Amino acid sequence: MIADRTAATTLLASIALFSYHGASGPALHGVDVTAAPGTLTAVLGGSGSGKSTLGRLLGAWLLGGRDGTLAGSLQLEVAGQPVSDRPLSFTGAPDDPRIDPGVWARHVGYVPQDAASMLSAVRGTVEEELAFTLENRGVPREQMRRTVVDIARRTGLEGLLQRDPATLSGGELRRLAVGCAVVDDPGILVLDEPLESLDQAGIRTVVQLVHAELARGAAVVVLSQHADVLTRAAERWLVLKEGNVTAEGPPARVLEGGALAESGVVISSPESVAAGPAAVPLAVAEAAAGSTPALELANVAFGFGAGKTPSKDGLLLEDSLLLQGVDLQVLPGEVVAVTGPNGAGKSTLLRLLNGLHRPLRGDIRVAGESIAGVPTGLVARRLGLLFQHPHDQLFERTALREVLFALDRIFGAGAPERAAAALAAVGLEGSGSTHPHELPASGQRLLALATVLAREPSVLALDEPTVALDAHGLARLTAAVSAAAGRGAAVVMVTHDFAFAKAHAHRLLRLDGGRLRPC
Repeated sequence: MIADRTAATTLLASIALFSYHGASGPALHGVDVTAAPGTLTAVLGGSGSGKSTLGRLLGAWLLGGRDGTLAGSLQLEVAGQPVSDRPLSFTGAPDDPRIDPGVWARHVGYVPQDAASMLSAVRGTVEEELAFTLENRGVPREQMRRTVVDIARRTGLEGLLQRDPATLSGGELRRLAVGCAVVDDPGILVLDEPLESLDQAGIRTVVQLVHAELARGAAVVVLSQHADVLTRAAERWLVLKEGNVTAEGPPARVLEGGALAESGVVISSPESVAAGPAAVPLAVAEAAAGSTPALELANVAFGFGAGKTPSKDGLLLEDSLLLQGVDLQVLPGEVVAVTGPNGAGKSTLLRLLNGLHRPLRGDIRVAGESIAGVPTGLVARRLGLLFQHPHDQLFERTALREVLFALDRIFGAGAPERAAAALAAVGLEGSGSTHPHELPASGQRLLALATVLAREPSVLALDEPTVALDAHGLARLTAAVSAAAGRGAAVVMVTHDFAFAKAHAHRLLRLDGGRLRPC
């Protein structure tokens, strides 16, 4: 076994076929990837294209035999010498070789699309999480401390080292997962949607880190459904659709064809940012100008643990508050987008709206009525919240049962019809019998959206609704937001997707320093 992971490392993968146990067809077919030292390769594709399956195979998070049937080969070389003691060629037979995930992880740093699943879940601080791999390697304490400080600086986590990872925002969690992947200087980095949920500062931080890894000789494979600032820097693109390669080559050449659009890849361009808000019925909000606001926040303040730190005069210390004096009115039919840096309190703001958190000061009113003292379950009938992470919202055995849950209490015998309509609205009409966790990430987010839409609440609160959506999913989301606004619902979306916000919202607000301000 070769121990020097700083030497040039190459990963060669030839996936003739991979299919999950019980699946009706292969998840991947005829996919070849070469990750050579100092090169950036981008694997692009829409939801269900096989990108994440490929990433898990490259990172040894999926193993042939245990997780499915694998035919093909995987070869990992350091300084020209194979890491494994025997060729890793697979036929799907019981005597196929077995990859040792621990040995593989010494050379391949993998960040899954669900960043939280990257973490150990047994460490109480960001600092301890970053040190976890180094502790397992037996790195001397002083060297470990220096490395953790350096990685925290490179990932923009310096001020968060003593934070509980469970309290991090989605973007902060993403940067922590990337930090955990690079902390041990692997020769190969496999990153699934590494820019997801990041603000602009976070995007710059991760892009700079990737280029620094390339400069030191690491091979990087990025899996994404976005042709964005990072994937456009790749030497080679590989486009997947339904597990098959539909295009490959230099980005400029692939962009000339139609494979990206067919696969559902989102192509970032200046034109998409300047599209304007024509997709949303502006006249609805204008016509509602004299009506009661669908949602009001009046001088709302909130902070985790802030109530335990009063000042000498008994008032809350303002510097302990995450939100301070937040005022907001949203009219029926109006779409408001809230942006801001990671950790500013955007998700917390939405949780206040439906009573999952209660303000320390101020009042929240839905359709003119205060929600103070109203049980969260009753608030949820009028204010539908789409969580940032769908797995926090999905718990039933099938997609249809998920949407139907408690729907009969609102609509009685009409519940099945409304559930079917909600699934159709998000493009999941044929997935009613599918287990929610068998859906791709895009499908899980759209299913969570369907559970909200089915109740036809007067206010929709959407937390990072575009995350994990390919171009087809974004079209479904746009139609759903437009339809909700068209029937008079108010929509508040929290997002880092500035292009989507600018194209589909009437107003853009920025949450920073505890306060909402116009963008």
